[in-house]
This record gives sequence, C-alpha cells and structure tokens, in this order.
Amino acid sequence: MVKVKVFATLIDIVGKRMLEVTGVRTVRELLDELDKRFPGFKKELERGFIILVNGKNIEHLQGLETPISDDDTVSIFPPAGGG
Repeated sequence: MVKVKVFATLIDIVGKRMLEVTGVRTVRELLDELDKRFPGFKKELERGFIILVNGKNIEHLQGLETPISDDDTVSIFPPAGGG
C-alpha cells in the first residue's frame, strides 16, 4: 500500500491530506489511479506540482516512470514561491 500525501488545491479535490493506494507500480500509474478516483486530479497537476517519492524529487529519479512499492510515501505539492 502506497501512502499519498497531497497539499494545497489537491486537498480540495481529494477531500483529505493523506490516502492509501494499492496496485500501482510507477508514479504514472499512481497519478492515473488518482485521476480515476478524483476526476480533475491530473489536470490540476498541470499547474506545476512537485512529486516526491520517499522525500526524493522524481525529476532526479526516473520521472513519471519512477517505481513505487508498498510502504513508499509519495508527496505531491506545489512549488514554493516567494517574494
């Protein structure tokens, strides 16, 4: 079971900050599953969210093909901005 933590506007779509997903092997499969459960989820990600697997940015791993397995934690949040 993969733990998924969401932040910002994704909380409004999902209805909670954390959920668990089974049966997914990559970040891409996870996002597809979340979009099935919560229509509009992937559309919201087009705004530039950052995805971490166990604290590591998928951009420095294998991108959307980054493998995930039971007991992994995937965090999805918007990039930090400031001024």
